[in-house]
Amino acid sequence: MSSREEILKKVKQNQPSITTQLPDLGVLGSDNFDVLETYKTVLKGIGGNVVEVANYNEVITFVKENYEAGKRIITTLPEFASIASLDWENDDPHSLKDVDLTIIKAHFGVAENSGLWVTDDILGQRVSPFITQYLAIIVEKKNIVPTMQQAYDRIGNQEYGFGTFIAGPSKTADIEQSLVLGAHGARGLVVFLMD
Repeated sequence: MSSREEILKKVKQNQPSITTQLPDLGVLGSDNFDVLETYKTVLKGIGGNVVEVANYNEVITFVKENYEAGKRIITTLPEFASIASLDWENDDPHSLKDVDLTIIKAHFGVAENSGLWVTDDILGQRVSPFITQYLAIIVEKKNIVPTMQQAYDRIGNQEYGFGTFIAGPSKTADIEQSLVLGAHGARGLVVFLMD
C-alpha cells in the first residue's frame, strides 16, 4: 500500500459520525438592514460603481455615453446586439485580449460583500470577466440577498461547471503598499441594478 493510500485510509477511518448535527445558521442574516443600500455602499467602498436602471435601454445609453466608441465590447446578452459583439463565445480565449468592455448578467448579488454570482452558462468564456479592461454586470434588485449564508442556500445543489463571486474591480496593494486597480483583472466594474 502506498503512503497516499495509507493516509486516505486513515482519514476515512477517522471521520465524524453521521449523527453529528450541524449548527443552525438560520440566525445569520436575520438582522434588519436595507439590502440595496448596503449593497451599494459596500460596492462603492471597494471601488465599484452602481447605476440604477429601469431597463436594458438605459444600460445601452449609459454605455454609449461612458465608453469610447470603436473599442471592442462583448456580451452574452442579445439585448445589447446593437452595441456589442455576440459572436465571440466559441473563439480562442486569447482572442479576447483586446476587449475593452464585457457586459454580463449575474444570477444574484450579496449585500454584505457586494459579490455577484456568475456561472459558465452566462459567461460565454470563463476568462471574459477577467481579461476585459472594464466589466459591466447587470443584476435585478429583487435578486440581492443579505448575506453569504443566503447566497449559499440559493446556490444549493445547482449544477454548473464553473461559478464565482465577483466583487469590485481587480485590485492589489502588494506593490510597495500602493493600491493598484486592474492588477490582475478588470480595471473597473459598474453594476447595473435593474428594477
